[in-house]
Amino acid sequence: MKFDDFTDRLFEGARRAGFEECEVYESKGESFRVMVFEGKVDDYKVNTSLGLSFRGMKNGRMGYAYTEVLDEDAVSMLLRSAADNAAVIESEDPQFIFAGAGKGDYKPVEAYYPALAELTPARKIELAIGMEAAALRADPRITTVGYCMLQYGDGSVRIRNSRGLDLSERSNGLFAYLEPVAEADGKREEGHAYRITHDPDGLEPEAMAREAAENALTKLGAAPVRSGSYDILLGSEAAADMLSAFSGIFSADAAQKGLSLLKGRVGETIAAPCVTLMDDPHLRDGFASAGFDAEGVPTRTKAVIDGGVLGTLLHNLKTAAKDGVASTGNAAKGSFKSPVGVSPFNFYLKPGDTPPDTLMRRMGRGLVITEVVGLHSGADEVSGDFSLMGKGFVVEEGRRGRPVDQITIAGNFFTMLKAVEAVGSDLRFGLPGTGCVGSPSLWIRELSVAGK
Repeated sequence: MKFDDFTDRLFEGARRAGFEECEVYESKGESFRVMVFEGKVDDYKVNTSLGLSFRGMKNGRMGYAYTEVLDEDAVSMLLRSAADNAAVIESEDPQFIFAGAGKGDYKPVEAYYPALAELTPARKIELAIGMEAAALRADPRITTVGYCMLQYGDGSVRIRNSRGLDLSERSNGLFAYLEPVAEADGKREEGHAYRITHDPDGLEPEAMAREAAENALTKLGAAPVRSGSYDILLGSEAAADMLSAFSGIFSADAAQKGLSLLKGRVGETIAAPCVTLMDDPHLRDGFASAGFDAEGVPTRTKAVIDGGVLGTLLHNLKTAAKDGVASTGNAAKGSFKSPVGVSPFNFYLKPGDTPPDTLMRRMGRGLVITEVVGLHSGADEVSGDFSLMGKGFVVEEGRRGRPVDQITIAGNFFTMLKAVEAVGSDLRFGLPGTGCVGSPSLWIRELSVAGK
């Protein structure tokens, strides 16, 4: 059954069943993934998905249900399941079905690139094989490529509700990841590089292979440093990973549940003056750009931290009503099966004007941290405390020295925000997930390091 016919029947059935208001959220997607090993296709997957969730307000309670099939039986099932779900909801939180905004409030966002969709499966496989071959050519010490993957995704979302809202959006993107292995003097190290692009020519296999090979080669001979307090230049990738791990503290939902120390602190200074944290759903070529959120509210660009001052938390309609403010357009669904939550879009620390090499010279002595490991277990969002395995380099007399590993960096994220001495110019976004998180390099005064 077509979407419009299905939702017409669902809305009519909902009216007869006593739902005051209702909404459908449809998600469709196609994905292609190829993995290559020793010049041959090692794994190849093509998937399609279709799912629809239904939200309905009945007796002041919001019920949820979902289906992956659009037929008459699904109409009955959704209405019955949502009614049963609403009947057992005990939360007194306000719930909303959004009527929509003015047409001019929805900013057009370019997120779908037809030229990218024209890449054939054969060309994608060719690119993946070329990535692996380029890594093996990069240096004689690169002995193998443990992981070489290319993935294409194409997805769309449509929201329609009983109050007349009807919005749709489509996006696509290409992602590649390469992990070569370097060996020398009995030592073995893995490196990596990745690209996320909307441009069919944006993967740059040769450049990515050189980056991945260098990442592996520069780790050879790494050893720990003595324990102590060090000035740290947190590399852009490591900084983005850390920001991603703590991004939940900026959710109003987390704050209202007592799961963020930022509750009630809007307008306060929480970071160094050089720190500005943006959430930009309209970022050109952003991989989480969107014109509307999961409730159909228009998205907008905002400074979550502006020159060190907390400007806003991220809100959906429910959290905004509880705090007596307007939604920031950050309603999110992890999938069509998920309830409405809160999440950023393109979430990043605004870069400065100083290249990381210049920051290193200014820092003089300390450590460059290029990788942090253990974010899932070693970072506590509620307290802000972290203790993470780190890799990187010694900095001596403003220059990069020997490689470092087997160290642990520890501190507190809230304290670290205030200890940022300077922000680099090298903004980079991390691996894609819910939202897209990025950062430039950060010079941080005195983090605790445990080594030898």
